[in-house]
Amino acid sequence: MKYYLIVGEASGDLHASHLMKSLLGVDPEAQFRFFGGDLMSAVGGERVRHYRELAYMGFIPVLLHLPTIFRNMAFCKQDIVRWKPDVVILVDYPGFNLNIAKYLHAHTEIPVYYYISPKIWAWKEWRIKSIRRDIDELFSILPFEIPFFEQKHHYPIHYVGNPTADEVRRFLADYRETKTEFCTRHRLDDGKPIIALLAGSRKQEIKDNLPAMIEAARPLAEAYGCQLVLAGAPSIDDAYYAQYVDGSGVHMVKNETFALLAHASTALVTSGTATLETALFRVPQVVCYETPVPRLIRFAFNHIIKVPFISLVNLIADREVVPELLADRFSVSNIKSHLEAILTDTEDRRAMLEGYEDVAHALGDTVAPDNAARMMVDLLSKG
Repeated sequence: MKYYLIVGEASGDLHASHLMKSLLGVDPEAQFRFFGGDLMSAVGGERVRHYRELAYMGFIPVLLHLPTIFRNMAFCKQDIVRWKPDVVILVDYPGFNLNIAKYLHAHTEIPVYYYISPKIWAWKEWRIKSIRRDIDELFSILPFEIPFFEQKHHYPIHYVGNPTADEVRRFLADYRETKTEFCTRHRLDDGKPIIALLAGSRKQEIKDNLPAMIEAARPLAEAYGCQLVLAGAPSIDDAYYAQYVDGSGVHMVKNETFALLAHASTALVTSGTATLETALFRVPQVVCYETPVPRLIRFAFNHIIKVPFISLVNLIADREVVPELLADRFSVSNIKSHLEAILTDTEDRRAMLEGYEDVAHALGDTVAPDNAARMMVDLLSKG
């Protein structure tokens, strides 16, 4: 069968590439055409546009590039119609993808599947109307989305498992390096517990969060005989990190976040998928996320944003398993206090680890892209 996939960012490229491999496992004759990235290209098929030509973040960049965005939308619609795929698979990126789905529903008979559903439970819940109208099948990677879509909005979806859980399981199954070997390779002290610093993958996140993380953690590292190790993102130059870590005693491990978490004792983590990764490695953590105008953000969080938490760990558990120091709760003193509470074998640490087990159980142990691929091919065959 012929599969047309559309992604708009790096994470979508990663998830779609895994899905494509799984589709080939179920449908060896699969043909792919896509708006995507290098990882998808490595699997095979024909890339029509790179996601970098689509991905504009923030109001001003989007406004400045509106003509380009509209041209890409128009071209994408025409290209799908010309190629006549058996299915169009959308991956996250709702602003662009829901527009494509609306067109396909109105003008074609091509089924539209959504893999990694839009996070309308947090923001823009009104999009459920277009999802219900234009999306034939929706595939979720977060278990708490099932009651949101099915019970609240009466829209049936498929929970296929969680790709992050898959990735952590695969890593742990193959990873054999001891802490001594890891520390020797990175010139660390294998006798000291590691406090991992995961400050995000974007420069603005690092600028906003890393200085406070270091200021809060450094005196605790000295007092408790720990060492601070920063997870360096592959997309950030060492020189950018240097302005924050030089002279601080912080070591950096570049592009080895999973290996670092495998040996870490505790962590300070900027919100995002990293909070879930940290939990799946069973590393107690404090979630830190500095924002501008913190009081306004707190008001929005209490009155506009639809969810009670920002970390995937707490959203999946449906309770506060990890502390979230967001907006007006973000301060050096708060970070220090919460970190100290989990540095040793305390009740807080034990409770957090128990919560992690609940999160892992909720995610399940199915391989998300394999499960999704089987469902998709089965649905298309029956259709």
